Amino acid sequence: MVIDASTIALLAVALVFAFLNGLHDSSNIVATMISSRAMSPRKALMLTAIAEFCGPFLLGVAVARTVGSEVIAPESIQFAVIIAGVLGAIVWNVVTWLAGIPSSASHALIGGLVGAAAMAQGPQVVQLAGLEKILIALFVAPIAGLIVGYIAMKTVLFLARGATPRINVFFRRAQTVTAVTLALSHGSNDAQKVAGIIVLGLITLGRQDSFFIPTWVLLVSAGGLAFGTSIGGWRIIRTLGGRFYKIRPVHGFTAQVSSAAVIGIASWLGGPVSTTHVVSSSILGIGAAQRVSQVRWGVAQEIAIAWLLTIPATGAVAALFYLGLRYLGWETMIYF
Repeated sequence: MVIDASTIALLAVALVFAFLNGLHDSSNIVATMISSRAMSPRKALMLTAIAEFCGPFLLGVAVARTVGSEVIAPESIQFAVIIAGVLGAIVWNVVTWLAGIPSSASHALIGGLVGAAAMAQGPQVVQLAGLEKILIALFVAPIAGLIVGYIAMKTVLFLARGATPRINVFFRRAQTVTAVTLALSHGSNDAQKVAGIIVLGLITLGRQDSFFIPTWVLLVSAGGLAFGTSIGGWRIIRTLGGRFYKIRPVHGFTAQVSSAAVIGIASWLGGPVSTTHVVSSSILGIGAAQRVSQVRWGVAQEIAIAWLLTIPATGAVAALFYLGLRYLGWETMIYF
């Protein structure tokens, strides 16, 4: 494959997005584990990073195909649209990370692509069937996380009734297994989104004739995600790990089991879901199962507002980026 400035630009923005995605979303996996003192922060982040790197190689690439070929018609998309869409998502991820708000990188990426494409060629290039599939997954997954978390917590409390405080030792140790499972699910879902974008860009550059995921693309995507994860997004870790309610070992264990189940099923079905919102809603469901009044619902409201704003906000930012690239002549420039 020819490596020129266009390919380098594509890989650069994709890797920045993957890095920020890992930095942003690592908090979803390790927050409850750290807050419940099941594992030290550095050990938790490194274990999570390794599992996330392995995820896309173990659980398939259905999500990559959904993001890369079912939202925008590959044959009609421009290179500048991809760059603008990813840049819009990057800006949103940075803003929400600095604010400590657990937002969705998935929402941001889809919103960016749709906004840039609609600005470039009109809304007709958006494939409504694929967009509908993604929106259903993005909106249903948090609800599923809430319900599964609630049911899982009720089940755990029932099974552990009458147990001595020593059962907390089991919950702490078990989080090593559940964290790896959740990280594998997250790595599979989120690394595939980056891979889908890279392949879509390669098609527009004429580097590939059809949509398939080369091994090197998965390696690059998973590597960028794992690197960001290894650093950790501490602002969001504090939000998820303590601002909802005081996280104990049983909450950490149940949150990871619930989230891994929802995200794993979504990855298998090809639905790009928000790990942030699944984990957040699972934590809320678990807290509500124990005592509704102990949950700080105001924090959940902040997350819900960010959830609703993400797609239109990133779409608008990506559209502005596209206008800037068009002004520079990038909408017709493929090789430079």
